[in-house]
Formats: sequence, C-alpha cells, structure tokens
Amino acid sequence: MDKNQEEMQTIGFFGLYKESIKTIFSWKKIFSQITLTFLLPLSFIFLAHIIIGDILDWRIEHSSRYDYHRRDSSAWIGYWIFKFVYLTFLFLFSLLATAAIVYTIATVYTGGDVTFKKVLKIVPRVWKRLALTFLWTYFGFFIYNVVAGVVAAIWATTISETTFGYVMFWVLFILYSIGFIYITAIWQLASVVTVLESSYGLQAMMKGNGLLKGKKLLSWFVFFVLYCVFAGILILFYIFTWNFTFFSIIIGVVCLFLLMNMFLVGYVAQTMLYLVCKSYHREPIDKVGLSTQLGGYLEPVFKPNKDVELGQTHSTPQVQV
Repeated sequence: MDKNQEEMQTIGFFGLYKESIKTIFSWKKIFSQITLTFLLPLSFIFLAHIIIGDILDWRIEHSSRYDYHRRDSSAWIGYWIFKFVYLTFLFLFSLLATAAIVYTIATVYTGGDVTFKKVLKIVPRVWKRLALTFLWTYFGFFIYNVVAGVVAAIWATTISETTFGYVMFWVLFILYSIGFIYITAIWQLASVVTVLESSYGLQAMMKGNGLLKGKKLLSWFVFFVLYCVFAGILILFYIFTWNFTFFSIIIGVVCLFLLMNMFLVGYVAQTMLYLVCKSYHREPIDKVGLSTQLGGYLEPVFKPNKDVELGQTHSTPQVQV
C-alpha cells in the first residue's frame, strides 16, 4: 500500500487486484495466520456441506420410495438440523474473517503495528456490529428475491413458451445478476464501513451505496470476477469429488486451497475498494482518527470515533499513504 490518496482514486480493475495481492504478500505472515484460523475452516465448512448435503438428499429421496413415514421424517429432521448448524458456522466464520482482514489492512494503512494477537482481541468486539449489518443486507436480498420471484412467476404464466419469452428470460436473468452483484458490493463496502467507521446496520449500507457512486462499474466487475472464480471452483469440486477415490480427494484438497485463497483475495479487495471509493470522492481519510478508532477496539469499553465518517473533513493534518 505505497500509493498516496490521489493515486488511489485512479486505480482500476487490474490495479485493485494488484494492490490486494501485493498487500497480502507484503504482510504474508499475518495473512497466513488469519487464513489458517478463519478462512480455512470457512472453506472446509462450505465444501463439506456440499458432500454431506448430497448424502442427506440421497437419504431423503431413498426413503421417499417407501411408505416408511418415520424414516422420512427423521431424514428431514436431520437435514434441517444440518442446514442450521452449517449456516451458523458459515455466518460466524464469515463475520470473523471480515473483521480480522479489514482491521489488519486498516492498521497497515495507518502505519500501525499489527499482530495476530491484536487481531484476535478485536474480532469479538466488532462481530456484533457486522452481524447487524449482515441482517439488514439479508433483508435487502430477501426483498430483492421476492420481487424477482414475482416477476419470474408472471413470466412463467404468460410468455414462457414463446420465442419472445425465451429472449426475455435471458434479459431478466442478466438484469437479476447485475442487481444481485450490485447488492453484494453494497454489502461488502457496508461491512468495511462497519469496522472502520462509527456506522453499522442500515446506516452502513446507505454509506456503502453512497461510496459506490462513480465506481459502480468497477465494483460490479470486481465482484463479478470473484463470483466466476467461485463458480469455477464449485464446478470442479462437483465434477471430481463424487466417488471418493484418491484422485477425487486430491482434487478436493486443491479446491479447498483455491477457495481459501479466493476468500482471502476477496476480503482484501473489498477493503481496497473502500479506499479507492473514498479517494474518488475526495474524502480524506484521517489516519489519526482511524488509528484512534482501531485502537478503541482494544479498550475495555469500545467507543466509536465519530471523526472517521463518510463525507466529513477534519482539521487534523492528513498523512499520505
């Protein structure tokens, strides 16, 4: 992170990923510790749920062929318990990884001393704020998908079997994908705002949306590429890990490694995007105020620093990156 704030605002798609990867390698020790502690379990949980989920689906399908209602009920109970446990741990490790990586990059940005011990101390202090931001984002995704479902139902009952309906399906699918990725970008920036500023929840989402103005295309492509890589890893995993041979185990380990590193690059990139957007809007980041905010997480009672706000300028002398 050797660019000053004026240079940050001109960073494009490739530059953002270049800065993200450069930051990871420059601080590879701390990022390796974070990866092994948070991202490795996150990746393992995600891939393991695919295999276990397929086994449970097979069990439910197999039991439904017979008139054994007790077996069918037990299969469904086991399935929903598994889903609840999976989503709980996925949600938890995702929040912890976000807090750890955003804090680490922000500390590096301010020139502070970052250690893994400090990271472990602040993670429990910020995850509740991140959880509230996530719940608001989840609500936004829910409303978005309900509207999309209504549109899909109208399409299915009116023009689905016509040539025009076929064309409209792909038009609607593309529009849905664009909107979905855009909401993802808002969520990711809102997560960074939650850690680095005093806002969280709905206010953090509104600030994240404000930051994206002027950088919507960049943010869309950043997360679109991440989704494509994510989909490629899942396809590779689905194709080669269904028969539990030695080769499939090797492919499974490779997919685990790729997914783990994709998560790392993605979390770092979302923080870099925050810095790029702040620079684009010419909102100087008060490094002294930001350092105070980060240090506040280590205090017995955390008090957000109001000086680190979107769209505010301060009299504190600014220090360039």
